[in-house]
Amino acid sequence: MQTILLLLLGLAMIATVFFLVRGIVAFLKTTENDLMGDGPNMSGRAQNKAMQGRIAMQAAAVLIVVILLVMTGR
Repeated sequence: MQTILLLLLGLAMIATVFFLVRGIVAFLKTTENDLMGDGPNMSGRAQNKAMQGRIAMQAAAVLIVVILLVMTGR
């Protein structure tokens, strides 16, 4: 069981980095026109989706660490 959780933890960590890089790339692609427009734009939406994904993966990683700590009795 611990091996599976460690594998899932590794995957959650990799996914967190993926979403972080994806959000940074979306941020760097923001143009001045995106900033001057009215309402939400495609760049802002991409940044928000990347942030939501990153937060979800971080939460999953923290939850897995908590489960592992409880299982080991710490």
